[in-house]
Order: sequence, then structure tokens, then C-alpha cells
Amino acid sequence: MTTRRDFLVLAGAGLALGGCRETTRPAAPMRDVVLAETSRGLVRLTPRGEQSHGPAAALSHDGTRLAVVREKVLSQIVAGTGVTERTTGITPGWLPRVVSLDGRACALGRTPAAAVPEGRARTPLLVVVDGRPREYDLPGVIDPDAFTSDATGLFVLEWLPAAKPDRYRVRVLDLDSGRVGSLATRAKLPVPGGAEETMRGEGRQAVLSGDRKRLLTLYTHQPGHQHTRDLLSGRPGNAHAFVHVLHLVERWAYCLDLPHPFGEGPARGHAIAVGPGGAAVVDSTSGLLAYLDLESLAVGRRERVPISLDAAAFLLLTVDRRTIAGAAGKITVLDRDSGAVTASWPVPEPLLGLGLSGDGERLYTASPGSVHWHDATSGALLGRSAVEGLTALRFVR
Repeated sequence: MTTRRDFLVLAGAGLALGGCRETTRPAAPMRDVVLAETSRGLVRLTPRGEQSHGPAAALSHDGTRLAVVREKVLSQIVAGTGVTERTTGITPGWLPRVVSLDGRACALGRTPAAAVPEGRARTPLLVVVDGRPREYDLPGVIDPDAFTSDATGLFVLEWLPAAKPDRYRVRVLDLDSGRVGSLATRAKLPVPGGAEETMRGEGRQAVLSGDRKRLLTLYTHQPGHQHTRDLLSGRPGNAHAFVHVLHLVERWAYCLDLPHPFGEGPARGHAIAVGPGGAAVVDSTSGLLAYLDLESLAVGRRERVPISLDAAAFLLLTVDRRTIAGAAGKITVLDRDSGAVTASWPVPEPLLGLGLSGDGERLYTASPGSVHWHDATSGALLGRSAVEGLTALRFVR
């Protein structure tokens, strides 16, 4: 599965608190639902305990819907409540890969997600919409990526060359006709043959925009990459990092280039987040943060952020215009408008994810084997839950 990010809120002024040291505050029970990746597959942590969904599970891009396959049955579940919305009988061997934002559609494949898939001549897909399954047999190496907003199309990654894939292009499968075609440009014009850009899989992270209409995917380590606009104009491309903006309603794509040195450091040191009014990208290798305007599709202010260098990075934007940067064993809170640091405290390292409760009162952090929840204002530790084999915190509901 691709790496997804969520939002959180923190507060404080000039604090350096022991985020996971013992405090005098009594332990508070978990009050929220946490969705996490483990070596055993996806797990759902609730106040009642842990529910394991295993490796045959997938989440929607916003973490609100869950698809699970067990014993030839596909269950489509509301992630926050655990309520099963519908079940569909399917043939054995299918694995859920992509879930629509409203939970009514699920795309399944025969193979699990991989950074680079193995070569093959054809790809079987199963798509279930409103409980109605349909199989597709597509030429080449095809990976499902996201549903169109109306669930009549499926964005896919077509890997090239099919015999030994090392790059891919984003295309769309029309679920009615069964044909795979190209996307449009930002001007909503068809992309001519030969002008579809190809990308490589390293450092791929995706988040959903606040209006739920655009999927933003961060790409790093793309030297010499040529966007569609470069191919059409004949200009050479040389983007080391960019954000691929995919419009889920209008079916167009645009690549927003990030300035140097984004993309030069390790992929794990980059993180993308969305929030009210835009998005941001952080690079822990350089300690730089860049804000993105999603209306003009341009890079705005850039500034330095005190973050643990050369570590896996996590970034979140809050509704009250704060920016949260986390890496290794440290969280830093900045005022989004001024760039001033307003809080900082340690957390268990290495940091494996961040999340926020729906009411904004509890901050969740993940580290190997544990999920912690903290007071979102002071950073004080409220409680801890052991999670065997934990590898990433995905969402808090």
C-alpha cells in the first residue's frame, strides 16, 4: 500500500516536554479508533481492544472506509464505527487494493502492492461497485490507484516495459467499456500520444485534498523527468521532486515541481500534508519546508524547520494554521503564518506516524511496538497501547 498522511493539532509556547516520560497525570483510556499497519497486516485499535484485519485489507485515501476479504467474502466497512455496509461473495485469490472515498467501490488484484511489480503479459482485476462484481483482463502490468469521484472510472498505474517494469504512467480505466485511456491536461485537453509522462516508484506518498477532489502524490528521486508540458513543448525536464495533482472529478493531472534540494535526499525524509488553504512538503535532509498553493498550483513560501535530519519525516497542517514536523524522536510545532516555533518535545523514536482525534484534543504518535496518545495542548502523555509488529500509523478516526 502506498503511504498516506492525516491531520493533527498541537499547541504550546516554547515548551520542551517529555512527551513519553512518566507524568503525574493519571493514565487516560483510548477514546478513538486508530488504524495502523503492522507486520501482520492492517489493525484497528479501539477502546475495546485490537481488531486485526490481516494482509487482505485496504483503506480509502481518507481513512474512512475499509475493505477486507475473508473466506471468499468482500466486506466494505465504515472504519470509524466498524459497521459493515455491505458484503459481496467473490472467487478465491483476490486482494483489496483500492477503496472509493464513499466506500461503494473496491478494486482487487491477484497480487499485493509492491514498490516495483514483477513483469507480466496481462493483469486481471476485479472491481466491485455497489455489490456488483466485474472482472477485467488488461494487457501489461496494471496497478489500481484511485477511483474517480463518481466511481465510473479507475485510475491505474501502467508499468513499463511490461516484461521488466521500472517506470509507470497514470491512466484511467473506463469501467463501462473496459478500455484504458490517457488523462487530460490541466486545460482539460486530451494528452497526445507520446506525451504521457512516466514516473518511477521511489518515494511515492499520497494525500487527499481538503475538498476531496484531488489526490496529491509526492515523487522524489526523479532526475531528468519530463512532464507532459515538457514533452509537448520540447523543453528538457530536470525535476528531482514534484507533486502529481490528480483531479478525481475532472480526470486531469498536473505536476507541481518542488525547488532544489527537494528530492536530493532519501525518500523517507520527505513528507507531504494537506490542510486548510493548501499543502506543504518537508525534507528532513535539508531541513526545508515548502508551502503549496493548490488553487494556482504553485510553490509559495519556503522556510527552515528545526527537524531531526536524515530521518523518516512526518508533516501535518492543522485547522488553526499550525504546522507539525516530526522526525526521529522530536516533534516541532510552528505557526504557519509567521514560521515561528511555538512548541517542541521529544517522543519515542523512531517516529512511525502522527494522528489527531476528531475533537482535536488528543495527539497520537506511533513507535515500534506502541501507539501513544498525548494531550494535544501540552504534549503530556495520556496513555499507551502495545501493538505487535507496528510499522506505521495510518489514520485516527
